[in-house]
Amino acid sequence: MFRALVLTTAFFAPIAVLGQAASTPSSASTSTNEAPARVIPHDHHEGLIISADPYTDPDRAKEKFGKSANPVPVGILPVEVFVANEQPRPLKIDMETIELEVYTEDGKQDLDWLPPVQVASLIVHPGGNPANPGARRFPIGIPLPSKDKKVDKIAGELRPFALDSDVVPPLGKIHGFLFFNMSHNFEAAAKSTLYVPDVAVLPDKKPLMFFEIPLSSEAPSQ
Repeated sequence: MFRALVLTTAFFAPIAVLGQAASTPSSASTSTNEAPARVIPHDHHEGLIISADPYTDPDRAKEKFGKSANPVPVGILPVEVFVANEQPRPLKIDMETIELEVYTEDGKQDLDWLPPVQVASLIVHPGGNPANPGARRFPIGIPLPSKDKKVDKIAGELRPFALDSDVVPPLGKIHGFLFFNMSHNFEAAAKSTLYVPDVAVLPDKKPLMFFEIPLSSEAPSQ
């Protein structure tokens, strides 16, 4: 069963931000006539950069996902995650342990990310779907059927956007969206942190230190 955010008041300790051009899968342009890229929060150490860009604006999310598959109106926060590997060896991320940490007046809440079929189910059935009350996540890249044609249609629209790889190639980049049920409390996103605790260097599975990325674009650079 997935967990949803229920409170909004929070304390937040900001960390550094990173230019999106340095973290997206596209190569950075060398043109001097282009405007500087918008900066987004990141964590960078041990040869890995992880950046996170939350889509809290319904219009921005609608432009990205379209009207029918937009998760923001039903209280779900899409977070676009960019991962850049500066090492000459591949890195593996344990996707199952990634969480969104939200600090409230009652303490910290850890939210699991939702697979596209759960997001689609909440879009189609905002009041809840008794036939699919919180399906478990399947391994990366394996679609989870819902036995609901409307849900399957929306899930099919969302899957191309989802972060569906857990291996970052040597000197390579991946990116995609993770979805979190914020129960419409998007103000709390600025006080939330994407927590990526388990990253390892392949093939020897040497672990890296955990990554913490704030979802506030106003966090000052260190």
